[in-house]
Amino acid sequence: MDNIIQVKSLNYQSGDQSILKNINLEIARDSYTTFIGPSGSGKSTLMRIIADMITATSGQVIFNGKDLHEYEPTAYRQKVSYAFQQPTLFGKTVKDNLEFPYLVRNQEFDRAKVADYLEMVNLNESYIDKSVNDVSGGEKQRIALLRNLIFPPEVLITDEVTTGLDVENKSIVRHLIDKFNQEYNVTVLRVTHDDTEIAAASHTVTIENGEVKDV
Repeated sequence: MDNIIQVKSLNYQSGDQSILKNINLEIARDSYTTFIGPSGSGKSTLMRIIADMITATSGQVIFNGKDLHEYEPTAYRQKVSYAFQQPTLFGKTVKDNLEFPYLVRNQEFDRAKVADYLEMVNLNESYIDKSVNDVSGGEKQRIALLRNLIFPPEVLITDEVTTGLDVENKSIVRHLIDKFNQEYNVTVLRVTHDDTEIAAASHTVTIENGEVKDV
């Protein structure tokens, strides 16, 4: 099996508290893995280490056969993208956010493509010019996810991105993530406490007290 990510003997300590203990894990390319376990068990910490947002105390994350620290950080984050539970839109307009992936790649903003992406999440082209103050919480999460996906990454990490959303917005967000996994071959790592998402998951990894308990 072709593994896109390998986690080897990984530990993370904060002060004298051991958050992650000897994590060993393999993530298959194009897979959709759901991470479950009690709050405070270390799931989000592990995701942030894989996303190169924080550094493990010891051990290794290997991405496409290379240690993640061998990659230039900006280039790595274009390949491994992290979607937060509480999305933040910056600047003044939605365009400021959806133009950003183009700017970091020195590419010209493609309004037609962005309009097509907005349609994927039941938003129309007029949203491009909307003030970030005029979009709802659910719309904000959809726009933030599109910012992650305008240029599809190799890996998308979603950390409880449907928490607090209503039924309609949860459905739209889940459908978008499924679409990119199935049609664009984006490998998905999902952290969730949502019973519906857990019941529908094809592959789960349980983390308890900083250790992998069930794969």
